[in-house]
Amino acid sequence: MSDRIFAALWLALCLGGMVVAWQIHSEYSYEPVGPRPFPMGILGLMAICALLMLFRKPDVIHWPARSTFKRLVALAVMMMIYGWLFETLGFALCTTLLTFGIGLLFGARWWAAAISGVVMGVALFYAFDRLLEVTLPVGSWLS
Repeated sequence: MSDRIFAALWLALCLGGMVVAWQIHSEYSYEPVGPRPFPMGILGLMAICALLMLFRKPDVIHWPARSTFKRLVALAVMMMIYGWLFETLGFALCTTLLTFGIGLLFGARWWAAAISGVVMGVALFYAFDRLLEVTLPVGSWLS
C-alpha cells in the first residue's frame, strides 16, 4: 500500500511540475526547440514510471525496524544541518563533518570515520575547485 501512496504522490508532483514546465519561455531563441522540452521530457518519464508503479502487482512491504528509522531521521537532520552551515563553514569542513557523521551512523569506528571525513572533504574540494573549476565556498569563519 505504501508504494501506491508514494506513486500517487509522485504522479501528482510530476503533473504539477509539468504545469510549471509548460510555462517556461525564453526571451531569445538559442535552440530550435527552446528550453521547455527537457523538463517536460524528464517529468513525462517520471510520470510514466509513477503510473507503472501505481498499477503493478503490490509487493509485501516490511517496514524497517525502529533503529533504522532513527538512523534515517538522523541522516535527514544531518543533511539539513549540512545545507544550513554550507556557506558558513565552507565546503571542505562541512563535507568532512557530514562524512564523519554518516560514518558513525553506519557503524564505523570514530577514527576511521574521522580519517575518511578529512580525506573526502579535502579530495572533493580539490576535485571540484581545481579540476572541474566549480566555485565552492571556503567558509566565512576564515575571514
